[in-house]
Amino acid sequence: MKYRNVGRSGLRVSEVGLGSWLTYGTATERDTAIECIDTAYRLGVNFFDTANAYNRGEAEKLVGEALRKYPRSSYVLATKVYFPMGDGPNDRGLSRKHIMEQCDASLKRLGVDYIDLYQCHRFDASTSLEETLFALDDLVRQGKILYAGVSEWSAAQISQAKAIEDKRNLRPIISNQPIYNMLVRYIEKDVIPTSEQFGVGQVVFSPLAQGILTGKYQPGSAIPEDSRAANDNTNHWIRSYLRDDVLTSVKKLEHIARELDANLSQLAIAWTLRQSNVASAIIGASRVSQVEENVKAVDLELTPDVLSEIDTVLQEIDGFVPIW
Repeated sequence: MKYRNVGRSGLRVSEVGLGSWLTYGTATERDTAIECIDTAYRLGVNFFDTANAYNRGEAEKLVGEALRKYPRSSYVLATKVYFPMGDGPNDRGLSRKHIMEQCDASLKRLGVDYIDLYQCHRFDASTSLEETLFALDDLVRQGKILYAGVSEWSAAQISQAKAIEDKRNLRPIISNQPIYNMLVRYIEKDVIPTSEQFGVGQVVFSPLAQGILTGKYQPGSAIPEDSRAANDNTNHWIRSYLRDDVLTSVKKLEHIARELDANLSQLAIAWTLRQSNVASAIIGASRVSQVEENVKAVDLELTPDVLSEIDTVLQEIDGFVPIW
């Protein structure tokens, strides 16, 4: 495994992280999920990402249980706050009340004394950003979290946060967690340049585009019955990718991967990691074999010629905007 600093912070995370969205505490059986986490840890993954909203806390419970056997200092545990955790008017968002209460609830579910990286799951336009940032700063002062981050914030929102941090002398946000893969590249335009300017690193999710960039879906063919797209509970995230023009381009990318003696998922993750501002690519795994294969991406070197060949393929679907 290889490791990178998150932005300009001293926190080092594995280039491949393991997430729990749509899997642990929901679709994946408990023992299999724990086995995936154990395998990732054994292979050098130290970055484990979850959120309070993933199956209303069940993912946090499972991730915390699986990691409890390991020294607390040996892994980086990330979770999030924002989405509804109840039916009350204060059971959502980024108010001080919700942040403080949900941090305590996450600590209890995870079974730990502190959270390494506590992330605002989305931007909350209904709450003063200053209130949110002061709450996060107070959590750091209390020792409940070590670092604060955000997820899916725009360049303007990151810039606004930086201005308040400087004015109020608050500890800076160190990370942003956006979707990023070969098919969804919006962060390249302004999020990455702004983040680099302010020392914020990306810990990206869905580097395999919900499984599209594994090669399991073929143009003109039926959806595999054992695939995520065939699951009625999750297919609305993936449906918009299932176009013949997109899948035809993905097939060409698979050919490039074979020429490098790699599989498509490894190529896709290595491509994501070509960005120096990306500290970690967070994968999801429902089988141990997926973890074992995907971590090998950190050793795949993409030359300028290979990157140019990939760009030529991706230009064929330039402008494609999936639903996510």
